[in-house]
Amino acid sequence: MLWKTRTRTFDLSRRGLIMGVVNVTGDSFSDGGEFAEPAAAIAQARKLADEGAEIIDVGGESTRPGATPVPEEEELRRVLPVVKALAGDPRFVVSIDTMKPGVAKAAVEAGAEIVNDVTGLREASMRSVVQASGAGAIIMHMQGAPADMQNAPHYENIVGEIREFFRQMLTACLVCGMDPMRLAFDPGIGFGKTLEHNLILIQSLESVRVENRPLVLGVSRKSFLGKAIGSSNPADRAWPTVALTSYGRERGANVFRVHDARPNVEALRMTEAILNPEAAA
Repeated sequence: MLWKTRTRTFDLSRRGLIMGVVNVTGDSFSDGGEFAEPAAAIAQARKLADEGAEIIDVGGESTRPGATPVPEEEELRRVLPVVKALAGDPRFVVSIDTMKPGVAKAAVEAGAEIVNDVTGLREASMRSVVQASGAGAIIMHMQGAPADMQNAPHYENIVGEIREFFRQMLTACLVCGMDPMRLAFDPGIGFGKTLEHNLILIQSLESVRVENRPLVLGVSRKSFLGKAIGSSNPADRAWPTVALTSYGRERGANVFRVHDARPNVEALRMTEAILNPEAAA
């Protein structure tokens, strides 16, 4: 299982990746404002890399439930200095977390290797940016938009519906000439899903995979973790995140988008040693 970015190829057959989150925002659900200034965001990215993150996902617009959209000019102002400062570091590749084709294009030109689109490359213009640039891409499923996605989400068959969405978007990408080896897929935990939906998806990860492409799992610090463990304190979500990195790897996930790199790297490598003891010996 290979995943190609602009300049690198990741072999995910037996070894997963940690994607470290850097939110250059003032209103993200878990760290809003903490890394809003470029210097703080750059320092956090390098810290995540020191702890083993091999992808740094830079975002300038919160996609938490009820989030207010950010103008494109403001999003560019936030993310471009960070992407430019981080691009070319041999320890990791930079991913741009954006819904806007203009931001994706500018970030790739500044050195980003992956476009992480929570709207799942639904826009033809976003597919064109990815195809023309040679960037890798993450196609994520979301029911609705951040402003309304948690208003009574409903599915008849959540696993089947997400798998079908992935198949449709894969076909759309192939039609525009995109290399399928550049694509990874994210079921969008917490994006238009209830607690039950999230748990079913995590249990059924292998069932949503299309064409042996990598699966991305993003559960870090999300509110459903607090609901599952009976805690309203966001600080209590760190270790449940680590648990799901381990469980998610066993269930078939390949890339793990997290805020805390070291404990998740360790959980990932320990799980892989159990899954492939001959390789670990």
